[in-house]
Amino acid sequence: MSPRPAPRVLAVWCPDWPAVAAAAGAGLSPDQPVAVLHANRVVTCSVTAREAGVRRGMRKREAQSRCPELHVAQPDPDRDARLFEPVAAAVDRLTPGLEVLRPGLLVLSARGVIRYSGSAEAAVRQLLAALATAGAEARIGIADELPAAIIAARHSTLVPPGGDAQFLAPLPITELAAEPGPAERERAALLDLLHRLGLRRIGDFAALTAAQVTSRFGADAVLAHRLARALPERPPAPRRHPPEVEIRLPCDPPIDRIDAAAFAGRLLATRLTAALSAASLACTRLEIRAETAAGEHLSRVWRCAEPLTADGVADRVRWQLDGWLTRPHTGRPTAPITQLHLIPVEVVPAAALQLGLWGDTGSGDERALRALVRVQGLLGGDAVRVGVLSGGRGPAERVTMVTFGDEAAPDTDPAPPWPGRIPEPAPAVIMLNRPHVTLESADGAPVRITPRGRFSGPPARLRWGKSSWRLTAWAGPWLLDELWWAPGAAPVARAQVELPGPHSLLLLARDDQWCVEGLYE
Repeated sequence: MSPRPAPRVLAVWCPDWPAVAAAAGAGLSPDQPVAVLHANRVVTCSVTAREAGVRRGMRKREAQSRCPELHVAQPDPDRDARLFEPVAAAVDRLTPGLEVLRPGLLVLSARGVIRYSGSAEAAVRQLLAALATAGAEARIGIADELPAAIIAARHSTLVPPGGDAQFLAPLPITELAAEPGPAERERAALLDLLHRLGLRRIGDFAALTAAQVTSRFGADAVLAHRLARALPERPPAPRRHPPEVEIRLPCDPPIDRIDAAAFAGRLLATRLTAALSAASLACTRLEIRAETAAGEHLSRVWRCAEPLTADGVADRVRWQLDGWLTRPHTGRPTAPITQLHLIPVEVVPAAALQLGLWGDTGSGDERALRALVRVQGLLGGDAVRVGVLSGGRGPAERVTMVTFGDEAAPDTDPAPPWPGRIPEPAPAVIMLNRPHVTLESADGAPVRITPRGRFSGPPARLRWGKSSWRLTAWAGPWLLDELWWAPGAAPVARAQVELPGPHSLLLLARDDQWCVEGLYE
């Protein structure tokens, strides 16, 4: 008997998907240059934006100077996942059993689609035609192992059987960080070190022995070395989960709204993680199934680079239901969803999921969590919101309010220096209405901000309505470096003043007027 051929992996990669989804969500034409920014830097941009000179890592101001018609969007994982669902559905109609690694990237077993199409080239042509019908531009790669298939998709390459290592060898070492992972910063530092050591190609790194890598670098280097040598990413027979670790939820009333889907996803996620914890397991691949009142059966597999927490499961259920319920594609159900089913397709020992010391991952105050979930169920998903530390210069900008249960992701990264940011501590109370006040010098002249960002005179008195106080101390001003290029833009600055008694104020000067932005206690 001839040996059974080794399994092969087919990867479908949609380039610049966050930018493509942002353009589609804003109703822009495909020729409109688009860039997705995080922490005031470009993280993804469209092809037309790159042709105009926009690059990843570029600051917003520089990107707009190179491409004045650039449309700027913020990262939105919900939008990316929702708009990627029609693409996944187009592939699923041609060959079932795909896995969504992230919005913009999916993989599937190549054996079935190649056997159905007759050859790998014919399979690629059929998939590209199906994706073009769905309105998506994609690249496809085939290789023996999943990481090699993802890199092959970026190069539109069909790697011959057994040729993964030969395909990877001449590629730049930076290809090992093409896809983000849980150790993204460690991987970037590793590749920078390897480049400075003279290991510029993947083959140079693969030529090192496992002992040399293990003794000189960290744990992530061992994983990168296995990828460079095209070794199997995981055992061919993943561990099977106990049959009872599957969660079903009859939906009464049936689900036809996004807020109801989010609540159901949170409930399913809590039950699933509790069942997995009881079995000392954690999930890395999750299948989401749905049945409708019309007898339709929907299914999708999500894969995560690290074990899924309850929040991660809830996010993926919400994304998937959002895609099924709102997108006008052929896979959309014609009736409300009557039953949901979560199946852990691949699990790992629970030791792979490290709980935080203060309950970062699910071990908080259970009574408070149940109460918050109950309020969400009564008033809707957006009724309960929590604050997340964000980046910005003012106190209001440094707080991002997110819906309880969603990813605690700030609108902007708090790590950059943020020139002009007020020093610590932050005000105890933020004045959203920003009442106007008058700041005067000792001779009664109004104190303003000069074009050089200084006080026109030393502040001595503050008038607020009919009340006035003589200042005991002041600090600042701190000039805001924002919109300085706008025609007629006046300097904007912040200052701190201390009044007699226990209170101090944070003042904001804009258009030659002072207002109270915060109170210190």
